[in-house]
Amino acid sequence: MCDSCRDGLTRRQFIVCGSLAGPLVGSSLVGVLGGAEAAGAGAGRSQKSPAVVKALFLYPQPEDCDQGKAEASWQEHHWHPYPGNQYRHAEQQAKFTQKVGEMGKRIGMRIDFAPKSLKADVEVDRYIAETKPTKPDATLIFCLSSASAGKAHKIAQQIDAPAIVYLPTGASHHRPPEQLTKTKGLHFIHSIENWEEIERSLRAVHAKKMLGQSRVLRVGNYDGVKKSTHGRLGTEVVAIPAGEYNSLFDSIVPDEGMKRAAMQFKQGAAGVTDDVTDHYFVEAFRAHKAVGTLLERYNADGITIACLMLQHRKPCVSFSINNGELTATCGCENDITATMTMLLNRYLFGRAGFQHNSEYDEVRNHYFATHCTCATKLNGPDAPAQAYKIRPFFHHLPKTPALDVQWTPNAPVILSKMLSEKEIRYWCGRVIGCPTCPPTGGCATRVLVDFDVDDVNTVYVGSHPILSVGGRDDARCYGIFSKLFEAKSAAKT
Repeated sequence: MCDSCRDGLTRRQFIVCGSLAGPLVGSSLVGVLGGAEAAGAGAGRSQKSPAVVKALFLYPQPEDCDQGKAEASWQEHHWHPYPGNQYRHAEQQAKFTQKVGEMGKRIGMRIDFAPKSLKADVEVDRYIAETKPTKPDATLIFCLSSASAGKAHKIAQQIDAPAIVYLPTGASHHRPPEQLTKTKGLHFIHSIENWEEIERSLRAVHAKKMLGQSRVLRVGNYDGVKKSTHGRLGTEVVAIPAGEYNSLFDSIVPDEGMKRAAMQFKQGAAGVTDDVTDHYFVEAFRAHKAVGTLLERYNADGITIACLMLQHRKPCVSFSINNGELTATCGCENDITATMTMLLNRYLFGRAGFQHNSEYDEVRNHYFATHCTCATKLNGPDAPAQAYKIRPFFHHLPKTPALDVQWTPNAPVILSKMLSEKEIRYWCGRVIGCPTCPPTGGCATRVLVDFDVDDVNTVYVGSHPILSVGGRDDARCYGIFSKLFEAKSAAKT
């Protein structure tokens, strides 16, 4: 079961079904609506097939090496190739099989292990012939001997799927084989029992599989419904007229349940400015229901709306709730690039991203992220929520509510943007704090970050990058994703 599911239910279904009538700080903000009124009711394109990874082990049998019969060099001397005769290959195979099987269940993917290790070229050829027609989403090759590197490369090349090849430190002689380090579509792991890197690699495969089965709505100035595919990622994009959202919002008559939910949301805030009246909280939850209904209607996993001029219909609160709970990925201002970056992050990390505008304190060399739809659950749906205040939308009337979310000082963060399916750019830094307004301006949530770069102005990839909680190890997922699916990744520290 993937870690965004509960007992066979998707997270969206779980939130709707759960009894969540208590205080809303740190708990679900959608469950209180119930049924079709919940923004996450249903499961988007819920019938997603899990990624299928074909896993196998390659190494010459120790007894064959003893007898000088292994397919390895120096066999006339009955030598055991690296890592040597004390590595206990069978025990290592059992350990890796158990650990990786647990990873697969945790992520929500299928790991099919070959029933036995492969030692000879004829076995490799048979494996390729049997596996190739199954069209796996990736191969995971545990090459437990330098003598098997050529076999690993052959499998990676001849099965039409991204490949992850693991060669433990101590299983090579001097430098690892270039055929493994320089092959396109192959992520090579040469490390000491590195479970974390294996899991990051599997998460990249999972993310690609989920993206290829996802659907994102674009709500804007379109004539009718138009469908397209987002590049090589395979995500279906459905563009619909803004009038459909507006008409749906206007048709919603607030009932007592909706008003109750709006007031509970208000009570969960650490503070509310006087100019955000109860009326506008109810309007925010009308928008929340309208967003949820569109997601249901189009069986979608995400949505981005040309929202700036929606007046009282702005979905800032709804986007914050959905992104934090991972019920749907919601992007502002009909920005498909930002929305796709958040969707990638959702499948890679299981955490919300903050779409924002970039600004700078150039004297202190600090980065300033500011926008109005920040999620309160920055560390995942099951983690405690951040404290938040409610301010009005900054730029014009009416004064609809927007969240002023307080990020944790010193928390590690990643700034990222998938500029195209071929290029992901990212930087790693730490939160300094959340400056008040005044003296700063910008928008409701304001986060100051130190990226430890010589010139903070270089930390810029255009409008609406994504800031999310995570460290350098998390950010490695971008590079792995890029390698496996031949995207270009540009990492910045």
